[in-house]
Amino acid sequence: MKINSFVPDTKIFTDGLKPKQFVNIEEEPSVGFGDLLKKELSKVNDKQLEAEGSAISFIKGDMDLHQTLVATEEARLSLELAVQIRNKLVNAYEEFNKMQV
Repeated sequence: MKINSFVPDTKIFTDGLKPKQFVNIEEEPSVGFGDLLKKELSKVNDKQLEAEGSAISFIKGDMDLHQTLVATEEARLSLELAVQIRNKLVNAYEEFNKMQV
């Protein structure tokens, strides 16, 4: 039985020794949680206003029923999601306050 010698490629080992390039996180503008929450709540409000506008357009005869239903359903779902997120945040806040230091 003949065993062939195996010489690994040295590139495999030298690639790990090269310094990695890291992305500087500080370069990107940081967005606070409050700002993010305000932005998302503004989007929910915009959906609600859009649904109201589509209902008025439907009454006037400018918009089809299915477009109105889609807009109102999107608004309903976005509001429901916002309420669920609020509930989770309130629960997390209450749990945080129950912690003993």
